[in-house]
This record gives sequence, C-alpha cells and structure tokens, in this order.
Amino acid sequence: MEKFRSDLSNKEFPISDKVSGKLIRDAILELIKKDYPKFTSDSYLSISELNHYRDKHIEGSVTKQVGKVTELEKTVIDSLKGKTTLINKLDTKDKQKLTFGQRVADKVASFGGSWTFIISFGVFLVIWICINIYWFANKGFDPYPFILLNLILSTLAALQAPVIMMSQNRQEEKDRERAKNDYMVNLKSELEIRMLHEKMDHLIINEQQEVLEIQKQQVDMLNEIIKQIENKKIKKDKTEKDK
Repeated sequence: MEKFRSDLSNKEFPISDKVSGKLIRDAILELIKKDYPKFTSDSYLSISELNHYRDKHIEGSVTKQVGKVTELEKTVIDSLKGKTTLINKLDTKDKQKLTFGQRVADKVASFGGSWTFIISFGVFLVIWICINIYWFANKGFDPYPFILLNLILSTLAALQAPVIMMSQNRQEEKDRERAKNDYMVNLKSELEIRMLHEKMDHLIINEQQEVLEIQKQQVDMLNEIIKQIENKKIKKDKTEKDK
C-alpha cells in the first residue's frame, strides 16, 4: 500500500488519507499553525489529524458562543468525538441521577393521580360504611357518624398537599431535564451540520482541484497533438517542395 509522511506529526499514513493544506479552512489552518508553526498551505497531513483539529475548532466555537463549556457541552463534544448516539447517553444519565426519594415520589404521584386510586379509594369507603352499618348493625369499630373514617380522611387530606407539591417539584425537575436534553440534541445537530458543511466544502474544493488537474493534462495533450500535426504538415510541405 502506497503511503505518505505527514508534515504535521512526521508519521506515515495511507495515501488515501492525504490532505493538502490548501484544502483546509483558514480558521482550522490557523489553529494548526499555533501547534505547528512550520505547517503551511503547501504541507500535507492525514484526515485523522485534520478531524482532531476540527474537533478542537468546534470546542473553541462552542466556548466562544456559550462563554464557558459546562457539563452539557462536554457531553455533546464527547458524543461527537466518540461518534456515539446522544439519546442513549441521556437515558442512562437520567436513570443514574434518580435518588430513592425521587423514584418514590414519581410512583406516588403517578398512582395518586390515576383512576385506579380514585376507584379503589371509593370502593374502600363503601366497604367501610357497609361493614359498620349493615354487618355490625352500626355498633362496630367505627359506628355512624364514622369518626375514625373522618380522622383517616383528614390525615389523608393533610398528606395530600405535600404529595401534590412533591409531584409538582418532580414535574419541574423533569421539565428542566427535558429542556437540557433538547438543548444538547439541538447543539449536537448544529455542530454536526457545521461539520457536514465543512466536509462538503472540502470535497467540493478537492474535486475542483482534481478537475483542474485533469483539464491541465487534457490541454497539455491537446497542445502535444497540435504540435505533432503541425510537424507533420511541415514535413509534408517540405517533401512536396523537394518533389
């Protein structure tokens, strides 16, 4: 396999990974020159080395826009570098973050706001009243006017307010996490679109140079053919004159 030596790291790479400094955007070229001052537009490097500086350029762009790279931006940049899906990371991250109290709050809120709870609690009240009135002939453990049942309902009403507040707090936390996730997904999409544009520009410039090279070769071939034709004409004219 044919190889070339990178002017950046002085390592050998396949010739298919060879990239000319002329095809690199000015912003990335300046970033490379900070680490390697001798690197110029006439030098060559590999596509993997170019991708490394593209990642650095993206990180710098994010830092300029946001001001400071937070944990959210780091997660997005790591996902770009590792070429992994961001959704799976967010799901595992959310599951690891939940504490025991938060999981209990989610379950209590989901059960307390369901028809299952309403129907089951209504059935419990009917059974309680029927047992005390009909089964124990209103002489049971909680005869009419059901003082014990009123105590239970008052206790439940007292606990209802903090349970509702707890569920509202959890909902706010979920909304914040959802907003953070949306922000990270949108940021990654924007950065990937930028990288895609850059790669497309690189391919277009590279193709244009190849087309120019082919055109130069064709022009040289045409000039050679024209010279050959002219030489043949001159020889033919000489032979005719000699005759």
